[in-house]
Amino acid sequence: MGGGKSTRFGMLRGCALLAAAAVAALMAGCASLQDAGVGEAQALELWRADAPAKRVLVAYVESVTREDSPDYIPPEERIAVFDFDGTLFCETAPTYFDWMLFDHRVLDDRSCAAGEELVSAARSARETGRWPGLSLEREAMMAKAWRGFTPETLAAYVRAFAAGPQPGFTGMKRGEAFYRPMVEVVRFLESRGFTVYVCSGTDRFVARPVVEDGLSIPPRHVIGSDTVLVAKGQDGADPLAFVYGVDGALEFEGVPVVKNLQMNKVSVMAREIGARPVLAFGNSMSDASMLNYTLQNSRRKAMAFMLLCDDTVREYGNLDRAEKMRAACSANGWIPVSMRDDWMTIYGAGVVRDSAGFTR
Repeated sequence: MGGGKSTRFGMLRGCALLAAAAVAALMAGCASLQDAGVGEAQALELWRADAPAKRVLVAYVESVTREDSPDYIPPEERIAVFDFDGTLFCETAPTYFDWMLFDHRVLDDRSCAAGEELVSAARSARETGRWPGLSLEREAMMAKAWRGFTPETLAAYVRAFAAGPQPGFTGMKRGEAFYRPMVEVVRFLESRGFTVYVCSGTDRFVARPVVEDGLSIPPRHVIGSDTVLVAKGQDGADPLAFVYGVDGALEFEGVPVVKNLQMNKVSVMAREIGARPVLAFGNSMSDASMLNYTLQNSRRKAMAFMLLCDDTVREYGNLDRAEKMRAACSANGWIPVSMRDDWMTIYGAGVVRDSAGFTR
């Protein structure tokens, strides 16, 4: 076993060194990129002109989409994967969207007959500002809140909740809390023939309507945590024996299947995408496996980017965590993206962080 661990460590270290070399080469090629007529400001206008991550990304995309380039990647292999919370969308005000939806369902929705376990957990988190960690146990609690919902009724519920004001900010609704510079990245990649997937730790049926409305990414390209789906009237019958009728309907059973974090992200991408990505974007160590899996693409040049939530003026950043993540980027060959230093805006004009703190 010791030799196996040594081999795996060597492979990951080699990937990190190769990624670092690729970054250096791409940075050196940025001047020639300007000469080729691809203006960086034109590609990502909400990024600062001198943002290192922007320059690297634009140079990379130019190198892999130009047919006469040795790094050319055909369109069918241009796959980019993005984490959701904290990578594309606000996760700090005050916590993840899926928990705030659960909080609303259990504590504010009079139609919800939640048991004492759910009410107690939600009330404790609301009163103390301490939320349970990202675990299958947390997922099991939230799954119970959606028992009996159909995918359609849950999507409608999510959209109604997303139409409300975003806590911690003025001038923004919950469903509008996308990082505008990252929305630009998605649009930029799509314009260059990339297929974009969102691979989230949030329940896929919660993430899908938010992503579809905010980014126009189709639901089939949104991967997330899963709960059991059954047919109405199945009543515990063996799914291998139960026949879904012509007038059937799906509903959530309230039981979790998988929490889509860390290695689970790699497994689900291999199953559902069927090809290794060439670009990956994350924001926490729970995305590390997804980024490393992308960097191990032996067929094509690949890159991985990690967001640092280091803005304490326009966002609720954490400088200590951001510096630890910057160190992890250096160790793993990920490209750091600084919200504070690289972006001209986070949520767009008219959106301001609430100086008084979070309000409900």
